[in-house]
Amino acid sequence: MNYIAVDDEPFALKDLEEALAETAPDSVLQAFSIPSQALAYVRDHSFDAAFLDIELGSMNGLVLAKQLKDLCPRAHIIFVTSHEQYALGAIQMHATGYLLKPVTAEALRWELTFAYGETMQRKRVRVQTFGGFDIFVDGHPVPFKRAKSKELLAYLIDRRGASVTAADACAALWGDASIDASKKGYFRIVVKGLREALQAAGIEEILLRSWNSLAILPDRLDCDSYHFLDGDPQAVNRYRHDYLSCYEWAEFRLE
Repeated sequence: MNYIAVDDEPFALKDLEEALAETAPDSVLQAFSIPSQALAYVRDHSFDAAFLDIELGSMNGLVLAKQLKDLCPRAHIIFVTSHEQYALGAIQMHATGYLLKPVTAEALRWELTFAYGETMQRKRVRVQTFGGFDIFVDGHPVPFKRAKSKELLAYLIDRRGASVTAADACAALWGDASIDASKKGYFRIVVKGLREALQAAGIEEILLRSWNSLAILPDRLDCDSYHFLDGDPQAVNRYRHDYLSCYEWAEFRLE
């Protein structure tokens, strides 16, 4: 990603540079203290987003934003200012975001996630829990021979790394925690089906197995509900009260 920043306060530019280096270390930032220099640069170079102070002395930041959008309509505008009263003007400009000084890495991460969504932190394994359940590897859905094997994976993902015993899983998947010989045998078949599906997709490492328990490794997944619980604005906007709607046991989570 290529970014520009315009601010007549050197320390404010420094804060932004440090926050961006922590949030998006592979990005490139061109910083300017004079608006005309930024406009001259943009005429010959493309950029993905601009971080603009609103009070720039020689030019109002809202005016600069309009000129930058004329030159690069698809670029995002994120205002960086010490004055909350300018929020209305930023909204009327259809700005992507609004940051208050001093800029922190956490606040910047929120704004960039809101602007670019999943592209900011994409992982090889993506899990969809809103509007049904599916797991994707490199953009391709993982097939399951048994529906219960897929449901077991959904339950493990719901537990977000917590260990699940056979009794826990049976209580969720069949509504009965008691395990007789026949159910124990069937549960082993379900677990085997889960392992085979993950192995075929090349992602068996997301499953942690120990004696009489299973768990998922959440840090290996890009999961919409995990982002929701972490306060990710894109995930919050996508939620429609439809978390794992295909499974009855998930209704308790909605509480």
